[in-house]
Amino acid sequence: MTERKPPGVDFESWVDRQIREATARGDFSDLEGFGKPLPSLDAPYDETWWIRQKVHREGFAALPPSLALRKEAEDAMEEVREARSERRVREILTAVNDKIAAALRMPPPGPPLRLAPFDVDEVVATWRAARGSGSGSADTGPNAP
Repeated sequence: MTERKPPGVDFESWVDRQIREATARGDFSDLEGFGKPLPSLDAPYDETWWIRQKVHREGFAALPPSLALRKEAEDAMEEVREARSERRVREILTAVNDKIAAALRMPPPGPPLRLAPFDVDEVVATWRAARGSGSGSADTGPNAP
């Protein structure tokens, strides 16, 4: 909307005309979320809603890096429990172990890390036992999910 309101025209009628013309052109027909309820419609009112949205959009982490890595390690163990193949378990653990090793070489700011790399073979053995399967039934082939 680049056109300015002409002098002497009521502001409300000018805006209504702009909206009506944009609707007729189809400018509003393919907007993201069209026809869906607002996500925060039922949430209680929060005066700082815009701050929360900005922090979420920008990917700002409220936790210090050492605590964020601890949380990531906990999440990785949860993901391991839900993994469907031994190969996936090993991928998850290798990824988090790489991050832990990097943090141990150069400690991040914040509280102490107090985290050691996971023993992959031990966690895999625990995963197998929890699934009730022996070492022969773990799917580690190239076509494993």
